[in-house]
Amino acid sequence: MSEIQQSVVSENPGMSDFTLHKTVAMVGMMGAGKTAVGKALAARLDVPFLDSDAEIEAASNMTVPEIFARDGEPFFREKEAQVIERLLDGAPCILSTGGGAFLAERNRAAISARGISVWLNADLALLWSRVRHKTTRPLLNTDNPFATLSEIYDARVPIYSLADLSVTSKPRYAIEDMVDYVVAALKTRPDVLESQ
Repeated sequence: MSEIQQSVVSENPGMSDFTLHKTVAMVGMMGAGKTAVGKALAARLDVPFLDSDAEIEAASNMTVPEIFARDGEPFFREKEAQVIERLLDGAPCILSTGGGAFLAERNRAAISARGISVWLNADLALLWSRVRHKTTRPLLNTDNPFATLSEIYDARVPIYSLADLSVTSKPRYAIEDMVDYVVAALKTRPDVLESQ
């Protein structure tokens, strides 16, 4: 472990050594680890983990693909923005956002004003290795899913780079390693994360 990693490992498993003052919105591409890293981060900090897509599905009693099919993407994006704003007004938590959520200026502004965005920056090869065999990614149901992923990646990376903080993901990093790096990044913002 590096020195920075050692400094953020909790001395008391099950109890957090930190106080989270603002919601942390995990942003990035499909396959970047927003849910897996987000859940582990929430456990480390002893705060709730919420997923904006899951919240939309619970509120509408439909899956995201069903909402897209029935009501269209503009309707979904409006509901997504409303849900993200509602969750940002709640108690501080770790919030996993859908891959397209951060593309909307409205959502970026709300997250920066009331929380903080953390981009899990994974390169194209790593993302492809994680999503290539999944059937739960509607955007990749194309004749050439790698080309589609590559196009989405090229279009979105400049926008994800606007996030408040960025943490690079590498194939050799376990989920707990990523949590260590995210905590280290958050500690640079004492208005967001404070050591006990």
